[in-house]
Amino acid sequence: WVILAVALFAVSSAGADFELIEEIAPVTKAAWRLQATAVVLLPGFLWQYARADGEMRQRFSGSASVLAVSGVCLAVHFGSWLMSLELTTLTHSLLFVTAHPLVIIAGLWLLRRPASQTQTAGALVGFAGAGAVILGGGAEAGVSLWGDFLAFVGAVAVVGYLAAGRALRAWMPLFLYAFPVTLVAAVLLTLWAVVQEGASLGFGEMSGVFGWLGAAWFAYVAYLALGPGLVGHTGINAVLRWLPPLFISMVLIMEPVIGSLIGWMLGVDVIPGAWTLLGGAGMIAGLILVTLEKHSEQETV
Repeated sequence: WVILAVALFAVSSAGADFELIEEIAPVTKAAWRLQATAVVLLPGFLWQYARADGEMRQRFSGSASVLAVSGVCLAVHFGSWLMSLELTTLTHSLLFVTAHPLVIIAGLWLLRRPASQTQTAGALVGFAGAGAVILGGGAEAGVSLWGDFLAFVGAVAVVGYLAAGRALRAWMPLFLYAFPVTLVAAVLLTLWAVVQEGASLGFGEMSGVFGWLGAAWFAYVAYLALGPGLVGHTGINAVLRWLPPLFISMVLIMEPVIGSLIGWMLGVDVIPGAWTLLGGAGMIAGLILVTLEKHSEQETV
């Protein structure tokens, strides 16, 4: 629980930090984030791989396709989310990119494995609260439908990332999972930035795909790698072993409120109003419903 709480705060701060990196194309910023995170995760990967026995290494190699799919999902998530930040407000972007609980519930129904009535009600209450945050959040300057849609694409992509993590983290050590997935996403985003945004491959270009290594942006990207990257997303990977994806998603739906507050403190978002507080209470109520249902299911088993 402590890991999940710290991870929530860390990932919530990412949007505001990205907003502080100005005049850099969005997919390039996403590539920077994943490149730096891969560097941070590499020592842990090498340590765990060296300690793994032959059977673990064989299972790891046999999971290459699932790791690759997870990396693709992570790349789509970050690429679409960063593009959305260029086209809509931070609060709007955070709301839609954290809409994956609804996607998960819809997926369960499509697979004829419906969520319980309490879980469904909790998700709906949570989204009603999130809707109150957005719809009553004050001025709508800077909002665009396309930007909101791109953020939602990021939410759909993260469902695949969570599902792959749930399947592999049941037996795979944390860094053996997190590093290759992050590396795949970093490579894909780097290629995406070169093709779509014309980003330079040169190390000396401040706006190139390796521009984060320069003095201008290194501190910002280092925080993204160590905070939201290592503490945040890696922490989420860690708790996947014990908590179901739907519950984790419901916790992470609080990200728009926390992220908006952080954005306001850093001067990149508007001051949250009464509707934000009211909507946040709705999100917490939805989380409580899902949490109570989870404990009820555990007691029944």
